[in-house]
Amino acid sequence: MRLVDALQYRLPLAGVVSILHRASGLVMFALLPLIIWFFDVSLTSEISYERFTSAFEAGIGFVPGLLVKVVVLGLIWAYLHHFIAGVRHLWMDATHSVTKEFGRQSAVVTLAASVLLTLLLGAKLFGLF
Repeated sequence: MRLVDALQYRLPLAGVVSILHRASGLVMFALLPLIIWFFDVSLTSEISYERFTSAFEAGIGFVPGLLVKVVVLGLIWAYLHHFIAGVRHLWMDATHSVTKEFGRQSAVVTLAASVLLTLLLGAKLFGLF
C-alpha cells in the first residue's frame, strides 16, 4: 500500500475516535514525568506550590509560560478524550451495543464532549473566567 492510497482512505468516525484514544494514551504516557513533577511540586509545601503556579506565568527554565499552558491544555484534552472514549468502550462491552449506528453516534458524543470540556477548562486555564 502506498502512502497516497492511505491518505485517500476515509476512516469512519468511530475509527477516528479509536485512533485518538490510542494517541491520547500515548501523550499521557509520554508526559507522565511532567505530570508527576507537577503533582509533587503542587503538594510538597506552600513555597513549592508558588513555584508550581508561577510556572504558568513565568515558565519553566527556558520554556515560556504560554507554552506550559498549551502543553497542559494538550494534557487536559488527552485525559478527557481518553476517559470518555474509555467509558464508551466499556459501555459498548457491557451492553453489547456494537452496531454501526451506535458506534457513529457514540463517536460523535465522545468527540463533542471531549472538545467542549477541553474548551471550558482551557478558558479557565488561560484566565478567561
